[in-house]
Amino acid sequence: MSITLKDVEHVANLARLDLSDAEKAQFTEQLNAILKYAEKLNELDTEGVEPTSHVLPITNVMRDDVKKESLPIEKVLLNAPDEEDGQFKVPAVLE
Repeated sequence: MSITLKDVEHVANLARLDLSDAEKAQFTEQLNAILKYAEKLNELDTEGVEPTSHVLPITNVMRDDVKKESLPIEKVLLNAPDEEDGQFKVPAVLE
């Protein structure tokens, strides 16, 4: 598998990047070098290696959810720059 100049131009277009011809050639060369290096992994003997999602046995370290009272609305809106009817008031973003 290799990256062509057309592939680089397509990705640059998707990312809204305006690349010079020299940059396109440079990125094509660099991306192909990365793919060539990654292909070395195919040379490894992985027979008998169990697939893993993480190298260490990890368990969920988050605390259990505990139901408790929420803050009173007055305290929540205490530092609000503007509020109306118990809600944050923000400038309109749609016209």
